[in-house]
Amino acid sequence: MQSPKDWLTPDALFMLQTIDEQGSFAAAARKLNLVPSALTYRVRQLEDALDVLLFDRSSRQARPTAAGQELLREAGRLLHDIDAVANRVKRVATGWEAVLTVAVDSIISRSVVMDLCEAFLALNSPTRLRIRHETLSGTMAALTSGQADLALGVALGQHMAADIQHMALGEVPFVFAVAPQHPLAQATEPLSDVQLVQHRMVAVADSVQRGSGLTVGLQGGQDVFTVPDMASKLQAQLRGLGVGFLPESLARPYAQRGLLVIKSTDQSRLSAVHAAWRDSRMSPAGHALLWWTAQLDKATTRTALLQDVAKA
Repeated sequence: MQSPKDWLTPDALFMLQTIDEQGSFAAAARKLNLVPSALTYRVRQLEDALDVLLFDRSSRQARPTAAGQELLREAGRLLHDIDAVANRVKRVATGWEAVLTVAVDSIISRSVVMDLCEAFLALNSPTRLRIRHETLSGTMAALTSGQADLALGVALGQHMAADIQHMALGEVPFVFAVAPQHPLAQATEPLSDVQLVQHRMVAVADSVQRGSGLTVGLQGGQDVFTVPDMASKLQAQLRGLGVGFLPESLARPYAQRGLLVIKSTDQSRLSAVHAAWRDSRMSPAGHALLWWTAQLDKATTRTALLQDVAKA
């Protein structure tokens, strides 16, 4: 038994569009090189399959019903998508990926990533671009699980698959920052772990889907306020909702305005940040990924990606 999808073919959708454009079955039949009775029969078959009336036949004009208008709207979109897919398939055969997914850690500047996206989209390549935001080990997990083609802002592990390539983006120094109204703002430096454990820490949640993920700078039994990204962590610490380490380039402007106080501690943090992607002889990188890695090869791009972390 045939279902509605068996009748909603590109030819059938084009037929409906032609009837609507020509305004009558007779004119549409001439346009399609069909006899009017054959065209009418095909439309009735489609209406029977969908169990709806598509055209009002009470006058000499073929006016689409409400159901017909809805189908015509979708027909235009579907036929456009079919043409777009056909063109994309032809161009992908030249070496461009169908989709490129970039996983971006919260330590990476989103505004700079958008600048790169703007430049990439200006190429008018056939590759569709997809950005996903991750944190901590979730960024690398998106790459290793096949959910992303490029990961920005990862900390490399000791054991990596042979097909994963990587590039150092730079080192990010962190500073311990508190709001001016927070009790630790007036405490004697350097702050000890004994002092820190008595206060709520603001932590960025690990976006990894399986396993326990990473926790950075937390002590056992310490109160913690967990937020989804670095921008949220900054906002929480500005409000005195907790304390914690922030990238120096992010915290320093607020400290200069008196909105944060930077305190020295018994511990220091310096994170080496990398980009990673898959590329091997058996599965070579496509043109889109090669474009992105070429941008990352520029020192100015790498520097910019590690600044203005919370900037939209």
